[in-house]
Amino acid sequence: MTDNVTALYSAISDYSAYYDGVDDDAAPCNLYGIKTLSKWFLVTLYCLVFILGFLGNGLVVCVLVKHRKQSNLTDICLFNLAFSDLVFVITLPFYSHLSMKGYWTFGDFMCHVISGFHRMGFFSSIFFMVIMTLDRYIVIVHGHKVARYRTMRLTLALTFISWILSLCVSLPSFIFTKVSNESGTQDECKFYPENKDWVRYDLFATNILGLVLPLLVMVVCYSRIIPVLVKMKTAKRHRIVKLILSIVAVFFLFWTPYNISLFLTYLQSEKIVSLECEGDKSLRRSIIVTEALAYTHCCLNPIIYAFVGQKFMRRALQMLKKWLPISSRDLSDGSSRRSSVQSRSSGMSFMM
Repeated sequence: MTDNVTALYSAISDYSAYYDGVDDDAAPCNLYGIKTLSKWFLVTLYCLVFILGFLGNGLVVCVLVKHRKQSNLTDICLFNLAFSDLVFVITLPFYSHLSMKGYWTFGDFMCHVISGFHRMGFFSSIFFMVIMTLDRYIVIVHGHKVARYRTMRLTLALTFISWILSLCVSLPSFIFTKVSNESGTQDECKFYPENKDWVRYDLFATNILGLVLPLLVMVVCYSRIIPVLVKMKTAKRHRIVKLILSIVAVFFLFWTPYNISLFLTYLQSEKIVSLECEGDKSLRRSIIVTEALAYTHCCLNPIIYAFVGQKFMRRALQMLKKWLPISSRDLSDGSSRRSSVQSRSSGMSFMM
């Protein structure tokens, strides 16, 4: 493995490595401000995303597990989406600790595992969002033709395939990420591929499988779904259309800036794009900020895909009533108000 490959991936995914071996007094481009931003900004956002993501997705998992005997195909997809986000967020405390300390303290085995789970949670979450989008498209646009094929067996098969595919795509992170001590003083958990092809593969997987493919599926499917919904005689159709547009817009706005920043970093490392000191510092800042923005998307998934549904919200309120010291009357009133609004078009609950 060449030094160029290590430096390239460090620029893409291990931002603390920007400062390894850099003497701020002698360096022509002082990066101390970037290091400070990375340390405090990422630590704060990682902790916040972990707390919100763990609570939101954890509640989704608990509700669906409790009512597993009454689960339908949508519930299975929701469960796997929430579980994928949980796999992703449980890795953030480790990266928060890394950003705070500046070095890895959890050993080589945990370096492999945490890096692999981080990627696996990311890709599996994307894949299950794609499956849910395709399922909505089939139910709404072609429901009368393919209803008999939408079986529990097919759903379980798609779930199994999605997890296996996520594992396969993430294998390079499991294999090539390891602890190294190049500086001689501090252990670093970094991606050390055998050649540059693996670096290109990682960038390709992140951009194509993580952004372009799901965004394309959402745009195509929802562009066919919306006209069908608009023709339906339901007072709730405009709300559902707004929800669909929100799903696509939120996904695009949260992930696109990060993927663009990664691609620009790759172009800079390949010397296709040349940046002066200020431009380089701006790109590094954009990586830090857009990464944190992208990671918060896992906190929104429970709200977008689960909590807006009448059936799920009712189950969640029932569970919270047992866990939290909140009066039953408050929860019942809130649930009744929500149900009175949603019952106007209960036939559209599968969209929520």
